[in-house]
Amino acid sequence: MNSTGTIPQASLWLLDSGLRKLESLLRLIVYQPAEPILVADSDRNYRDASCGATRLFGLSRDRIIGRRIDDFAETGFTPQIDKLWRDFLQRGEQQGTLRMMRLDGSVREVEYTARGNVLPVRHVLALREKSSKPDPWWVCDYALQLLDPVGRVAAWYSGAERIYGYTVEDIAGQPIYHLYPGEHAASNLREELKRASAQGHFGTEQWHLKKDGERFWANVLTMGLRDENGELQGYARVVRDFGRRRAMNGERTRHNGLTNGRQRAKESSVAGVVSGEFDRITEANDVFLQMVGYSREDLAAGVPYWPDLTPAEYLPLDEEAHEEGMRYGACTPFEKQYIRKDGSRVGVLVAVAVLNLSPFRWISIVQVLSETEEAGEVNGEDAGTGFEEIVGRSAALKRIFEQVENVAATDATVLILGETGTGKELIAQAVHRLSLRRDRPFVTLNCAAIPTGLLESELFGYERGAFTGALQQKIGRFEMANHGTLFLDEVGDISMDLQPKLLRALQEKAFERLGATKTISIDVRLLAATNRNLTQMMEDKLFRSDLYYRLKVFPITLPPLRDRAEDIPALAWHFTKKYAAKMGRVVSKIPSETMRALVSWPWPGNVRELENFIERSVILSPGQSLRAPLAELRADAEAVTGGTLAEMERAYILRVLREANGVVSAAASRLALPRTTLNATMRKLGISRDDFS
Repeated sequence: MNSTGTIPQASLWLLDSGLRKLESLLRLIVYQPAEPILVADSDRNYRDASCGATRLFGLSRDRIIGRRIDDFAETGFTPQIDKLWRDFLQRGEQQGTLRMMRLDGSVREVEYTARGNVLPVRHVLALREKSSKPDPWWVCDYALQLLDPVGRVAAWYSGAERIYGYTVEDIAGQPIYHLYPGEHAASNLREELKRASAQGHFGTEQWHLKKDGERFWANVLTMGLRDENGELQGYARVVRDFGRRRAMNGERTRHNGLTNGRQRAKESSVAGVVSGEFDRITEANDVFLQMVGYSREDLAAGVPYWPDLTPAEYLPLDEEAHEEGMRYGACTPFEKQYIRKDGSRVGVLVAVAVLNLSPFRWISIVQVLSETEEAGEVNGEDAGTGFEEIVGRSAALKRIFEQVENVAATDATVLILGETGTGKELIAQAVHRLSLRRDRPFVTLNCAAIPTGLLESELFGYERGAFTGALQQKIGRFEMANHGTLFLDEVGDISMDLQPKLLRALQEKAFERLGATKTISIDVRLLAATNRNLTQMMEDKLFRSDLYYRLKVFPITLPPLRDRAEDIPALAWHFTKKYAAKMGRVVSKIPSETMRALVSWPWPGNVRELENFIERSVILSPGQSLRAPLAELRADAEAVTGGTLAEMERAYILRVLREANGVVSAAASRLALPRTTLNATMRKLGISRDDFS
């Protein structure tokens, strides 16, 4: 034996590769809970942190990992940490209280439980604010094991010793079926390993036995380990004692009177587990298949394919999760939705670990959200990035974000172009928030809302007595925005006689108030927007070319909503949630027929029209399902085009199919529809390959 809990005669490949897989699984499990959980090495440096820990510390994982435990202890408590840590390393576990200091200087009293050597020189710390409500499964230990291909123990780490009571010397090289109660223990273990080998992994909850004969309810995740040639080399297992958690779930089930099988599954603490290669799902456990409504026969036939299962607006989240998994081994958990086989959606919390880079392999643990959480959506808002109010993750919108990030740090004038309702002011606000002037004024003026005769005084201000009624001095928008940002919306509506004065103010960074002789110098960054065609206006002598080129230093053109239809589902959910909250309602479902109609409608009023339509729909929805007045869209379609909504939908789908070069899966992704749903819609509308090839 050795101090790491491994057995010398075990396969070196199994010990090396298996340990890496166990680390990935541990990260995956630790990252998922909302509880604050940390992994530290023996030098008390943090190596990993759960999403709950990031909230408790008020820092991102990147800013926690690599810091010492001492960095977060109140100054007066620091001398005690050396003694406590030495005692912990000797005993292998510890509980206590400490006063934790956040980087903003605030202090919180937290309880902690530490478990030693869950993996070699890796320790798990669970934290909880002392004032928080007791949680029966707050403290959780992790029994990590490696088994050889026939189920004998190849590595048995400290957590396994604490949970089961067996030392490495007791169990080394022994088959572990004696950890299972009953006369069928050996066959039960063989079946579990067989499924883990065939499926790649197997998750279950069942009774296990400790050394003293006591039973406990075990949550088990077993993964088959294969080498580069596909030969089975053994198994990696993570076991947790969920006895108290099971008791709590049982009490909740009885209290709620749950009898339906689907509801009971939702209360289960067994997570859905799914893995794959790039976009292909290769294995999934029964809980995951039940969650999404597919059978194991569907899986064997190659269905569901990952893009079919995941709505288009959430595919970028999966890509980011894989990128984070490649950097850290596992990603921070994130919320998204899956499309069930019947077309309905289910809200889930997902954590992803990347197991291999070549060949690329990943595994996800998936937990169904509660009904309240499921009503919400992952709407693509980039919190903390400057784009908080902009919903969507389409490629077109990402290009806009890149342009904004490129120009924001400069003082260049930005001209934002786009149809009405596309969100030009939101982009202007994002430019200001990301600029060096973010702490300075952001002043707006809608040039179309001010009568032509008053616009000059609004821009430049006036002195007392400058004209009849000027009873006191007034400063204009340029002066208000000094050292900050001035946003001129609908700049195409400025009259020809005022345009030269605006041009002079921009070029010389100076102006005079009406009725004044003194020149005022200004330092203003200008942003302008219009839905008008300024090029055509120049040709028609309605807009000065010199002002146009002065404004068009860095143009940003916003796409109409019909050209980023993949953002419509996220926007629909965002506005549904927004207005349901305002009206004190819970609207948790948008019927698939409604969503297809929303995606198909061209929205001439763009996001503004969609928002108003959703607000009206929420008003008309007495229950939890959105009742959208689709007849209004049909009437609008007939009034505008002389055709029906179905005809418009057919024309729009054909256009998208042609743009996707006839690739149905690519068109489905753009339309934010499952491929199967698009195929069914094409049959319903009479669309054949001859129509778009």
